[in-house]
Amino acid sequence: MGEDNRLDILSVDTHSMTESISPSSPRVKPLERIPHFDAPETYPQKNSEILSSQYGFNIFLAGILLMFAWAIHAMGISEKDLLAYLITLMLIQLIWMLWYVFRSYCQRRQTKEKDTHAGARWLRCGITLFAAITLILDSFKIGYFIGYSSCVSITEGIFPVIHAIHTLLQVYFLWFHAKDIIQSFKTLERFGLIHAVFTNLLLWANGILTESKHQLNEHKERMFTLGFANITMDLHTPLCNCTTSICSIFSQGIYYLYPFTIEYHILSSTMLYVLWKNIGRTVKPHLQHKLHFKFHGITAGTIMGLLVLTTTIAILVVYLIQIGRSKAKSESALTLFYMYAIIVLTLMCTAGIVGLLIFRTEDRSLDDSKSPARKLDADLLVGTACGSWLISWGSILAIICADTHPNYTWYNLPYSILVIIEKYIQNLFIIECIHRKEENAKSDKKTVKRILTVSSESTLSLSSSCQVICNEGATMWNKELPYMTNGNASIRETNGNGDKRDQGNNNSISFVANDLAIEEGSSKKLSKKRRVLKNIAAFLFLCNISLWIPPAFGCRPQYDNGLEEVVFGFEPWIIVVNLAMPFSIFYRMHSASSLFEVYCKT
Repeated sequence: MGEDNRLDILSVDTHSMTESISPSSPRVKPLERIPHFDAPETYPQKNSEILSSQYGFNIFLAGILLMFAWAIHAMGISEKDLLAYLITLMLIQLIWMLWYVFRSYCQRRQTKEKDTHAGARWLRCGITLFAAITLILDSFKIGYFIGYSSCVSITEGIFPVIHAIHTLLQVYFLWFHAKDIIQSFKTLERFGLIHAVFTNLLLWANGILTESKHQLNEHKERMFTLGFANITMDLHTPLCNCTTSICSIFSQGIYYLYPFTIEYHILSSTMLYVLWKNIGRTVKPHLQHKLHFKFHGITAGTIMGLLVLTTTIAILVVYLIQIGRSKAKSESALTLFYMYAIIVLTLMCTAGIVGLLIFRTEDRSLDDSKSPARKLDADLLVGTACGSWLISWGSILAIICADTHPNYTWYNLPYSILVIIEKYIQNLFIIECIHRKEENAKSDKKTVKRILTVSSESTLSLSSSCQVICNEGATMWNKELPYMTNGNASIRETNGNGDKRDQGNNNSISFVANDLAIEEGSSKKLSKKRRVLKNIAAFLFLCNISLWIPPAFGCRPQYDNGLEEVVFGFEPWIIVVNLAMPFSIFYRMHSASSLFEVYCKT
C-alpha cells in the first residue's frame, strides 16, 4: 500500500510538472531547454585543495633535503639548521591550532557536522599514550642539553621545549576536533591542516633518521667485534664533559623511546590528513556509526595472542644478549629468531585464511560509501607493506645468489616467503571486513518479536497493525513478513464485544512464530561465526603488536645475518633497510589499529 501511494504521488507530481512546462504556458520554457551548470563554488575548493597539497609537498621536500644533507655531512649544513627549520614549522602550526581552537570555542553553540568514521576514541587514546612517552623523551633531551649546554647549540635545547608544547596542544586538538567537518574558512583551513600533516611527517622522518643512525652505529660496533676492522663509526658525541652524572642515562634512554614518538607522529599525520580531506564534505546521517568494544567470547584468541606476546619479549631479550658476542652465538640467535617468526607467521596466515573463508560464506553486501578515513586505512595497509616486501625479496635474491649458505640461511628463506604471504592475506582480511556493511540482525529480531507481541496480544485491525509495523520498519514488513501481506492470512476486525476472532489471525501468528524460530536458529549459527571472527581479530591484533616490538627495539636480523650485505654490498643494503624498515614497523602498528576496528565491527 505504501509503495502504491508513493507511485500515485509520483504520477501526480509528474503530471503537474508536465502541465507547468507545457507549451501553452508562455512564461515557462520546456525543461529540456534549461541548461545545467555545475556549482561554481566547487572550482575554488578544488583549486585550494591542489594549492595546499603542493605547498605541503614543498615544505616536506625542503625538510627531507636538509635531513639528507645533515646525514651525509654536507658542507655548511649542521644539525642546528635542521632543528631550526623544524622549530619554525612547529611554531606556525601552533599559531594555526590556537586560532582554530579559539574560533571553535566562539562557535561552540552552533551545530556542526561530524564524521564518525574519523578519530575513533581508541585511536585517540593510543595517540595520547604515545604522546605521553614523547613528553618523557623531550624531558630526557632537555636534561641531556643541560648536561652539555657549554658545547652544544642552543637549538638542541629549544627544540624539545617547543616539541613538548606542540605535542600537548596537538593531542588536545585531535581529541576534540578530529571528527570536525570544516565548512567555513575552507581555504585557510586547508593550508593550516596540510601544514600540520607535513610537519608531523617531517618530525616522523627526523625521528627515523636519528634512530637509524643509532641502530647503524650499534650494528657497526657488533661487526667490529666480530673482526671487521674496515668499518668507520659515525658517532656524534659532544666535545665536552657532562656537568651532571646522569647524562649517560639520558643518552641511552632517548633511543629506547624513539619508537613511540615515531608512531605518535605518523598516527597524528594520518588523523590530520583525514580532517583535511573532510573539509567541505557532506556526510549522510545513515552512514554514521559508532564502534563498541566488548570483551566477550575471545578467550582462545586472547590466550594465544598473549602467549605469542610473552614469547616475543623472551626472544627479543635472548637475541639482544647473544647477537654480536661471537659468531656461534650470533648464528644461534638468528636461528632462534627465524624459527620463532616462522611459527608465528604460519599461525597468522592460517587465521587469516579461516577468516576469509567465513566472509565468503556470509551474504553481506559491501559498503561502497565514500569515506576518507576508510580509504586511507586501506591505502596505508598496502603502501606500508611494500617496505617488508622489498626487504623480503632482497633476502630471497641474496639467498639464491650467495656462494656460501650458513645454517640459518635455510630458515631465512621460508621466513622471507611467509612475510610476503602473511601481509597479503592479512590485508585482504582487514580490507574486506572494514568495507562490509553493519549487520542489523539484532534490530530485525527485536522488530519480529514486537510484531509477534502485537499480533498475539491485541485485537487490532489491519490498518492499525500496518501502522505499528511501519513504525518499526517498512523493510521488515515487505521482506521478512510477506505472509502477512499476501492475502492468504486474513485478519478480521472484531465486533464491539471483542468475542469473535478470525482463524486466519491465529494462522498468521503461528507463521510468525515458526519463522521466528527459524531466524533464531540461523542467528545462533551467525553468532558462532562472529565468535570465531572475534577470536581471529584478537589473535592477529596481539600478533601484530608482538611483531612490532623486535624491529622497534633493535632486533633486526636484516642487519646481522650478513648474507645480504655480501651480495648487495654493505652501504647499498643498509640504505635499503633504513628506507624500508620504518614502513614495516608502521605497518604492524597500523594493522593492529585496523584489527581493533575489525573486532569492534564483528
